[in-house]
Parts: sequence; C-alpha cells; structure tokens
Amino acid sequence: MKQYSLFLFSLFCLSCSSPLETPIDSGGVEVRKPNILLVIADDMGKDATPNFSEGTIKPNMPTLQSLMNSGITFDNFWSYPVCTPTRASILTGKYGINTNVIDVGDPISTAETSLQSYINSNTNNDYATAIIGKWHLSNRATDPITMGIDYFAGIVNGGVGDYFNWNFNENGIASNSTTYTTTKLTDTAIDWVDDQTKPWFLWMAYNAPHTPFHLAPTDLHSQGNLPTDEASINANPIPYYMSAIEAMDTELGRFLSNLSSEERANTVIIFIGDNGTPGKVAQNPYSRLTVKGTLYQGGVNVPMIVSGVDVRRLGEREDALIHTTDLFATIANITGVSVSEIHNSKSFYPQLTSATNDGRSFVYTEIVDGYAIRNVTYKLMKYDNGDEELYNLVQDPYENSNLIGTTLSAEATNEKANLISEAIAIRN
Repeated sequence: MKQYSLFLFSLFCLSCSSPLETPIDSGGVEVRKPNILLVIADDMGKDATPNFSEGTIKPNMPTLQSLMNSGITFDNFWSYPVCTPTRASILTGKYGINTNVIDVGDPISTAETSLQSYINSNTNNDYATAIIGKWHLSNRATDPITMGIDYFAGIVNGGVGDYFNWNFNENGIASNSTTYTTTKLTDTAIDWVDDQTKPWFLWMAYNAPHTPFHLAPTDLHSQGNLPTDEASINANPIPYYMSAIEAMDTELGRFLSNLSSEERANTVIIFIGDNGTPGKVAQNPYSRLTVKGTLYQGGVNVPMIVSGVDVRRLGEREDALIHTTDLFATIANITGVSVSEIHNSKSFYPQLTSATNDGRSFVYTEIVDGYAIRNVTYKLMKYDNGDEELYNLVQDPYENSNLIGTTLSAEATNEKANLISEAIAIRN
C-alpha cells in the first residue's frame, strides 16, 4: 500500500500544471502555504542599490540590506528598459513581442492569463491576491480585477505629479490623497494583509523613486532637510532621488514589522527594480545614454533580491541569467504549482535552495525598434535600422568597446551567429 501511494504521488508531481501537495510537518499538521511579497521599485538601477559595485552614492537601506544578508542577491537579472513591458512580462510570463506590450503605455489585453489567476486556477483558489501601487498596464482601474486579482489600490497610470497630492484609486473608485505616496501605499498594504484569512500574494509596486524628485518626509530618510525649490532639485537631483529610495526602505520595514513573527517567518520577499536608473541621476559606470530607456546594461540589468521562507542560501550572490518573465513560473512554484517552464518563463525556484547550473543559456529583452540578447559571455544589440553592437561582457561589462566594425575572432563570430539564431527563434 505504501509503494502504491508513493507511485501516485510521483505521478501527481510530474504534472506541469498541478498544485504540489501541501507540506505536512513531522507531527502530521498541515503547514500553511507561504505568503509572497513582490516589491517593485520604480526606476531603481544597480547604481542606486546597496551591495552592487555600480555607483558611488548609495542610499541608506537597512531593510533591503537585511534581506540581502538573509537571502540571495542576483547579479544578472534582466528587465525591459522601461516599466510597462517589465510589469506585463511578470504578469503574463511572456515577452512583449507576444503580448504587444513593448513600450511605455502599451495596454495589456485583459484576455491574457495573469499570474494571480494562473496560481488560483492551479491551487484551488488558495491565495488572496492584491496589486497595491502602480499598475500602468492600461488606463482602466478595473482591469486588475477583470484579470483575476482580488484587490487593486493605488496609481492607475505611470506615476504622480506630486507625491503629496495625487489620485488614489481603490477597485475603480477614485479619490484624492495628500498623504505621501509611499506611506499611503504601505498603509493600504498593511490594512489589506491584516484582513486576510488565507495565504496571500501581494504585488507591492511603489512609484518611488520615479520622478518627480520630491523630497520625502524627513523622518523617512537620512538625506537631511534639503531645499525643495525646483532650482535646487534640478541642480543636484540625486539626494532627492535617494530620499525617495530611503523612504521606500523605511516603509517596507514598517510593513514587515507589522507582520506577526509567524507570518513574517512564512513569507517570501522578492525585491526588484523595474528598469534602470533615470539619466538625470545615473552614476558611473553608466551615463545618461546607457540607463533607463536603453538596451545597455544600465537600462536592463537591474537588482533583484530574494529572501524569506525556504530561501536556504543566506547572504549569497547568484550570477545565473534570469529574466522578469521568470518570476511567473517561480512564484507559481512558491505557491505549490509544479511548473518549470511556461510561455517565456523559466523557473529559478531551485536556485533559492542551492546553486545550480540549470538556468537560461540566453536572456532577451526588447524595445520598439530593436532587441538585445546575451549568453554568459557575449551580448548583441540589433536595431531595425540595421545597426548592431556586440560586446564581450566578461572583458567589457559596461559596454565601452563595440566589437562590430572590428575584426571579430572566430569565437565572437560564432557567438554572434548563435545569438542572432536564438533571437530569431524568440521573435518568430
């Protein structure tokens, strides 16, 4: 009888879309599935993030630093160059070429299956789900609900004109808020989590530190009591940008502190930047021309930190090639869905417990008029007008020496051909 049960269990786990069994502890008590907190920082590149070598001016982020110390810092995580397609890629597990969401403001089709809907279709509706913060995937506040998210509250469009006077939308009902955006969104998240009676998946999309570069409330940051006139901000926007990042870190810490010790211990936290740093606040080795909005590393190679329950690699770094689409399959795994690849998403869930080479051979991203693709060593950028750029990222990690126009080595020639072939397969 025991062998027969094990056989049935094995068949069950081989299904690519069936939920994994709910864990049972040694005393036979059902273990509650983990909560998931996905935090998206808006326009925060590696040069503005602690624990990365890029940039010299760093924000004070004790909350994020604690997550880094107790989890994994990912060095080769790729996004889109701008925010809308990055968010769509997480929501659907698909590249923009497959959803028609490639540029800022491109609307998502509500016919797409959202990550939240996919999870609950494959876990008997085990999870409460919410998106709090920036949506920016259409102009309709009801679309998250239409796509299977239980609750939406925050900013429908790309941002706010004033962090202290802005339009707050809750499940389609709009109101004006004069509470600092990061604080209001955190308050809303705390209230929502407090109301939940089952495991939750919270997509927490702060609009910080996106422009405008408004000084955060003094008690939330360490940048000092700076002047708030436009001339001072324009003269040196970096401390204002840093104040928004530090305020986000402070409020994230407040959110986590509000969780009970049991709930906090049973939560996975994923922190990412949605694209690179804006040009006005870019730092070396990047420049205004190689950050947000571009296919260069400063535009698409962004921070990701994962910490929490079942993350066994504490304080480690991971250099595997990972894409924002991969969050779809990975988060599904965390909820108990047995899927390793779906659409354009490849799970990196095994890397949360042990270093493994079972990752991507290529990682890809795109803009309206071109694309970028890389393997471990080489990166190719190819544009519709015929322009090409090829870099050896091992020797030239910040893309200072375009190999196109030089005599390519046999290795570079072969690698370029492989990159093009893979991109054609993706794009067709």
